[in-house]
Amino acid sequence: MSATTDNSRKSLVIPALGSLYSALHDAGETLLRVVAGIFLTIHGSQKITDPFGAAEMVEGLGFYPGAFWSLLLACTEFFGGILIAIGFLTRPAAFAGLFVLLVTVWFHWVTMGQGFSGAEKSLLWAAILLFFVIRGGNRHSVDARIGKAF
Repeated sequence: MSATTDNSRKSLVIPALGSLYSALHDAGETLLRVVAGIFLTIHGSQKITDPFGAAEMVEGLGFYPGAFWSLLLACTEFFGGILIAIGFLTRPAAFAGLFVLLVTVWFHWVTMGQGFSGAEKSLLWAAILLFFVIRGGNRHSVDARIGKAF
């Protein structure tokens, strides 16, 4: 099914762009998934080199035992980012990342008292990952290639 239907083309200010939008629909979604996954992996690479380095910080947030949650945080960001980028187990990986980001929203907004301005980036990232929790990896993903999605 085309991303831009005949009815939606008629509502475009420049209807001729409807074909371009349709052609780029999946590519744009794939690009967002790959970039989000790569960025999450890069962010997690700092933690995966010292997977227990955040133990004290996560215990300060109330997650005990800190060593377990620190390791889980590092793996979620690093390996989850890779999974999101390639589109394999996209929904579970995005859900795990979403959970991490919602904790960072709480941390910045409430614990640190920074409000929206402190949590803004985490909220944006959470919205991006929520999109992939809902949509999955799309047709340009490993999930689609193997014919199975979570």
